[in-house]
Amino acid sequence: MAFFTARQPILDINKDVYAYELLFRDSLENVFPNIDDDEATSKMLEGLHLNLGLDSLTQNKLAFINFTEDTLLNRYPLMLPNDQVVVEVLETVQPGKRLLTAVKELKAHGFQIALDDYIHDPAWRYFYPFTDIIKIDWIAMSVDEIKQVIRDIRDFPHIRLLAEKVETHEEFEIAKELGFAYFQGFFFSKPEVMQSRSLESSHIALAELMAEMASPDPDINMITRAFESDVNLSFKLLRYAQSSFFKRRNEISDIKQAIVFLGQQELRRFVSLLFTAQFASGKPAELTTMSLVRARFCESLAKLPGQKPAFATAFLVGLLSLLDAMLDTNLEDLLNKLPLSDSIKIPLIEGEGELATYLQLCKAFEAANWANACLLADRISVDFDLSAECHLEAVKWAIERTEFTE
Repeated sequence: MAFFTARQPILDINKDVYAYELLFRDSLENVFPNIDDDEATSKMLEGLHLNLGLDSLTQNKLAFINFTEDTLLNRYPLMLPNDQVVVEVLETVQPGKRLLTAVKELKAHGFQIALDDYIHDPAWRYFYPFTDIIKIDWIAMSVDEIKQVIRDIRDFPHIRLLAEKVETHEEFEIAKELGFAYFQGFFFSKPEVMQSRSLESSHIALAELMAEMASPDPDINMITRAFESDVNLSFKLLRYAQSSFFKRRNEISDIKQAIVFLGQQELRRFVSLLFTAQFASGKPAELTTMSLVRARFCESLAKLPGQKPAFATAFLVGLLSLLDAMLDTNLEDLLNKLPLSDSIKIPLIEGEGELATYLQLCKAFEAANWANACLLADRISVDFDLSAECHLEAVKWAIERTEFTE
C-alpha cells in the first residue's frame, strides 16, 4: 500500500520557516497504521528514511511528527534523529503516569516535545517541565481560552506557543500580540491587504520572456539576447545550467551554450522560476517553494496518459496560482496585465476545467485532505497513488531548485 505524506510549514514571527509538520498515513482513514508494532516500525523507518527522505523534505529544518499513545509508550521516536524531530503528543492521548515516564525519557534523549491541539486538563501540568511547545488550534479555542492557557503556563517560561490553522493575516497579527512564537496555516499564502498595484518593468520583461518560452516555436535568439542584456539573469542561468542535478559532460561557458544545453522545457521552467521569485520578493520563501510545487505537480499530471492539457500550460497555471498573495492584489487584475492566454487565465480566475481540478488536487495534498484528494484524482481519471507520488516528487523538485531564485 502507498505511504502518503504532506508537509505543512511552521513559520516564526518573521514568517521564516522554523519547521515542517509531516503528516503520514498508510491509508485514507488511519492516523497511524493499525498493525503490529514490528510492522509499524518498519513502515515508519521505510517511509521516513528510504521513501520520503527526511532531510530532503524538511530542507534541514525540524520535522514535527505526530505520535499516538501506543507509539509513545513503545518509544518509537527513539528510532528517529533527536536533532531533527519534534515529538508531537496527539490530542487523543490521555495524560497519565506511563505517558509521563515516556515523555521524560524522550526528553532525556534530546527530543523536543510538543502537545498537539492542546485542551486544558490539570494533569498536563505534570508534563509542563518537559514540554517545549504547546500547539493551540486557533479555530477551536477562543481568545479568552487562549489567555487562560497563557496564565496556566506562566511559571514555565521555556514553553513556546504555536498557533495552528491560522488562515488570515489578521489572525496572524492577533496571535503575535498574544505572544505566540510559531504559526501554522495558510495565512502566508493569501493576500495581506488587497490593493491596486502596478507591475514593474522587470516583472513585464520576465513575463514576456516566459510567454515567449511558452509559445510552440520560441525565438531562441531573442531569448539569448534577453539574458545577455542582464548580468544578473546571465549569472543565474549559468549557475542553474551547471548545477549538480543536471548530468553534463562538458563545462558551460556562455549563454547560448547554456540555453541549448537546458533545452526548451527546462529553460521554460527556469524562466518561470525567476518570474515567480521576483514577484515573491519580500514575502515568505515558502510562497515561492509552494508555487514551484504546484507548477511541477500540474505539469506532471498533464504528462500522464489520457490527460488533455498541454504540460507547459499546466506548469504556468500552477506557478501563477499564488500571484495574488505575492503582490497583495486581486489575481484577475494581475493576470489581465500579463501576456497570457485564456487557457491559463480561465482555470485561475474562473476555476473551471481540468487545470482547475489539478490545482484543487494539489491544494488537497497540501492540506493532507486525503479523502478529497482521492475524489479529485478520480474526477480527472488519475490513479490516486500515482497522483500522491507526483506530489511528493514535485516537493523534492521544488526544493532542489529554490536556491536558484536567490
